[in-house]
Amino acid sequence: MEIELSSLYGQDLYTDRGIRVGKIEDVTVDIKEKRISGLAVKNVNPNAFSVGKRKGVIIPYRWVTAIGDIVLIKHVKRRVMESETEEETERTKESK
Repeated sequence: MEIELSSLYGQDLYTDRGIRVGKIEDVTVDIKEKRISGLAVKNVNPNAFSVGKRKGVIIPYRWVTAIGDIVLIKHVKRRVMESETEEETERTKESK
């Protein structure tokens, strides 16, 4: 699938379950591989992702399922929460 990077800026990002995630603010590119690696989203909907005190989130491009008038990604809240819980557990262990 070929797209112009500029067409992604400002597009609304939704999960495949219809939950609005936010607006795409920027795109990260893997120069070596010559491909998009992620989508930077600010003002993230807390019902979509818990970002804590961070201002935004970078969505891995591999989660994108469709691009059109909006961008759709796989619904992944459970995975994100589980990985955050694992990170907190590891930090707690390291601090003891």
